[in-house]
Parts: sequence; C-alpha cells; structure tokens
Amino acid sequence: MARRYDTNDATDRATGLREAASAVRRGELVVLPTDTVYGIGADAFASEAVGDLLQAKGRGRNMPSPVLIGSPNTLHGLVTDFSEMAWELVDAFWPGALTLVARHQPSLQWDLGDTRGTVAVRMPLHPVAIELLTEVGPMAVSSANLSGHPAPEDCDAAQEMLGDSVSVYLDGGPTPGNVPSSIVDVTRPVPLLLREGAISPDELRKVVPDLEVAN
Repeated sequence: MARRYDTNDATDRATGLREAASAVRRGELVVLPTDTVYGIGADAFASEAVGDLLQAKGRGRNMPSPVLIGSPNTLHGLVTDFSEMAWELVDAFWPGALTLVARHQPSLQWDLGDTRGTVAVRMPLHPVAIELLTEVGPMAVSSANLSGHPAPEDCDAAQEMLGDSVSVYLDGGPTPGNVPSSIVDVTRPVPLLLREGAISPDELRKVVPDLEVAN
C-alpha cells in the first residue's frame, strides 16, 4: 500500500523524507516534486529498481532514465571529459531546469537503460527534491506519468497513474509549471541543444555563445 506525505506540513515532511529515503535504500520507487513536474525515482545504482521504474512507466530501455543529484560536486564522481563550457552551464543554471548529457565514468556500476556511455544529469531547484537527493545520493528520476500521458503537475495525477507501483508519494503541492527542462549535449566540442524547455536558446547562448540547436 502506497504511503503519501504532505511536505508542506513540517511534521509530515520530516516523516515523509525519512520514509522516502528508506524506501529508496530498499530498492523501492518514490514520487517527488521537482521544479518542473513530479518525478518517479529510484536509487540510480540499483539496477532492479531502475528496471521497475521503467516498467511502472511502461517505458523501454531505449528511453533511459535521467539522473538527479543534490549538489554539483556529485558530478565529479559521475562524469568524465566534462568541458569548461559544461561547468559554466552548471554554474549559470544549476540548480534549475537544465539537463546536461555527459559521458559517465566507465567504472560506474549502474544500468539506466541503453545510454551508450552517457548520462542525462540535472540538479533540480526544489527543496524537497534536494533534501532527498542529499540524503540518498544520485537517483534515476523520470516524469511520474505513464508513457504517452501528460507529465503530472500535482501528486494526485501522479498517484492516479502509478498507484501502488510506488511506495512513497511526497506531495509538495502543484509544481511551478509543466515546462520540461532544456537538454544540452556536452559530449561534443560545441554543446548542442537537444530539447528546448524552460531555458531558452538565447539564455543558454549568454553562457555558451556557440551553442548549436538540433534540427
């Protein structure tokens, strides 16, 4: 039976974060609010849990899960060949709605899906998400919807779709909006905007003037 906690209530928030952290460590799924939409998350290093996440969404391995982190410092242990331009994007837009596709450390023991040696990583601008990520470490987090359905902007919508496939729901109220994060590929000499989202190309070019945009 899924448990749900109101993170706008101080007591419920403390209990919910503790229960969510325990669930993640047990290899279970949790739903959490972010600065874009609600996400469904699992321990990024628990391959079975990540598989359960993809299954709960009805999503194949060809659409691997992004990873959320609680601090830019976490990047040092996750990625390699991270350019100066990539760090400048981190400094300018994290925490926030910018996802960076980078090469992950080849030594990492994780299975996020068919990533071809890369990881899509982001630090969200949401206190509940950051607190949980700081407690448990990197999490595989995807939008908390069934594949093909709208991404949820409140906990009710997420729970209606995902039900008891999730152990703990952290209800932070409505999210600020349903605009997804912008995705920039920083594995190339010149960063490439793969998906335009909350951060416009013009804003990104203030930091990386040569930014290219995918067709």
